[in-house]
Amino acid sequence: MKRCLFVDDSSVIRKVAKRILSGPEMFVIEASSGAEAIGICSGHMPDFILVDVGLPDMAADELVRALRSIPTDVAPRIAVCLTEMDVPAIMRSKRAGANGYLLKPFNRSQLLDKFEGLRAAA
Repeated sequence: MKRCLFVDDSSVIRKVAKRILSGPEMFVIEASSGAEAIGICSGHMPDFILVDVGLPDMAADELVRALRSIPTDVAPRIAVCLTEMDVPAIMRSKRAGANGYLLKPFNRSQLLDKFEGLRAAA
């Protein structure tokens, strides 16, 4: 079973994403901050990580860099979530090690399409 971590300070966004992605092949974990995400990933790195760009405790590129520096055998696919097209934020995140991005608010088909793209590239 694959594991996905959804990092967002909005409990509503996390719950929507969890409902969409959870299934027999995917276990979804939630984190409300960058620090919480680092703690989770230090214990057991998930296969996929979706990171909100607007976390209150750290910038998305800083979190991506921290996640990439955790020693692990798993090479997670990481995407950042933005509320508007912000090319500089996307580029900073990609330079830090993100594999892609997703615009919020998202609907079921948008999230599943992005997730399938991440899965295919894995």
